[in-house]
Amino acid sequence: MTNKLQLFEGTTIRTVWDNEKEEWFFSVADVCNVLSGSQSKDPNAYWRKLKQRLKAEGSEVVTNCHGLKLEAADGKKYLTDVLSTRDILRLIQSIPSPKAEPLKMWLAQVGSERLDEIADPEKAIMRAADIYRAKGYSDNWINQRLQSIEMRKELTDEWKARGIELEQDYAILTNEMTRAWSGMSVRQYKDLKGLKKENLRDNMTNLELVLNMLAEVTTTTISRSRKPETFEESRKIAKEGGSVARDTRRNIESRIGQSVISATNAHDKLALDVTIPAIEQAEIVEDITEDKKSKNN
Repeated sequence: MTNKLQLFEGTTIRTVWDNEKEEWFFSVADVCNVLSGSQSKDPNAYWRKLKQRLKAEGSEVVTNCHGLKLEAADGKKYLTDVLSTRDILRLIQSIPSPKAEPLKMWLAQVGSERLDEIADPEKAIMRAADIYRAKGYSDNWINQRLQSIEMRKELTDEWKARGIELEQDYAILTNEMTRAWSGMSVRQYKDLKGLKKENLRDNMTNLELVLNMLAEVTTTTISRSRKPETFEESRKIAKEGGSVARDTRRNIESRIGQSVISATNAHDKLALDVTIPAIEQAEIVEDITEDKKSKNN
């Protein structure tokens, strides 16, 4: 299953894609809050009340509801009530709301887009670009971000191939690599940018993204070459991959006379699109390209 955030009229609805069933499951509380316009500090309050009423009525919707772990506002994952698209549509009938029809159309669109993306992965990339563009990011920054998504996936696929499965272990390895190239842990990096639950990469400048990509592609390449058998071996490789990007970062900083680690975040999206000196950008891209060539040989 794949967790994902979807946007409906600017509001986040947490979703899970079931690969085997080829079906979306939606957070019931999120859908209820959209329909009801609830601004409660407790995001589950409206759903709890509605759930009690539906239970009393013997509704099949409650029977079909089951729990999956989804990320909450505090960044942690909790068991959350979810329903399939079909059952969500049934639930909508129980909540009088002017947003009912638009939400029905949105649900149909989300399902159609996912099936299209499976048949043609390029559509998923284009859709991601459209989402970032709608949020106000520049095309130049978006190009870097999409590349970083590709690099991250290749790295996590490699870790998975080495027997690493726990989410906590992925976080530890990412933290080691990030600390090695930036000099900060992921938490410290987020604190610098004033972030809480937000995605760090979505708040990086394009230069920070490129350096992070270099760390990831180098880590992937070394891992594929050495084929580590233990977590500690993978941990050491993550540090090595990060150190390559650290050396490049220091080289750039010595030329421009300032740190490339920035407190800038997505509140000023245009500021994330920094001008990368041509020579430094060329060197970084060459490093990434060479690493990709070597791992494909």
